[in-house]
Amino acid sequence: MATSTTRSPAAASVRILGIDPGSQRTGLGVIDMAGDGRCTFVAARALKLLDAEDFPSRLGLLCEGLEAALDEFAPTQVAIETVFMDKSATSALKLGHARGAALATVVRRRIPISEYAPRLIKQSLVGRGAADKQQVQHMVRLLLNLPEVKLQADAADALAVALTHAHMSATAQRTGIATHQLRRRGA
Repeated sequence: MATSTTRSPAAASVRILGIDPGSQRTGLGVIDMAGDGRCTFVAARALKLLDAEDFPSRLGLLCEGLEAALDEFAPTQVAIETVFMDKSATSALKLGHARGAALATVVRRRIPISEYAPRLIKQSLVGRGAADKQQVQHMVRLLLNLPEVKLQADAADALAVALTHAHMSATAQRTGIATHQLRRRGA
């Protein structure tokens, strides 16, 4: 059901779970952020949902997999990618359902959750909101000092969401501006 890559956790003040929601695969990426803003890789995996017999069952698998990750990694903060408009309304609707299932699962645990637009995530990591997936994956590897192992694309995207949240949180601490205000400004 899930592919996984894991390293032992480093001492840190904040554990962040990044979520890249999807109706076929949902990426999960976990990092630790030290008080000085440095980030350390903890784990990355993709929940594979296509084995379910129907779409509602996929959402059930997503919730179960996310619950297991919340239990295993005990994040103190969660970050999730917002929905982007797809060419297909049906695909966008399914993505919205998957995102809603993930949000509901996290909110039930009363873990703070932040939302980031795909363009802001790319801008935060690469410096361009129109960066391609390979550029984002390259920056994820560099920022987390990961070896050149094959990271599953959805898991890498989830790590990018977590890194964006870490960067925004560190900037908010340094400037005294609330994270949600920075997201609106596109900082």
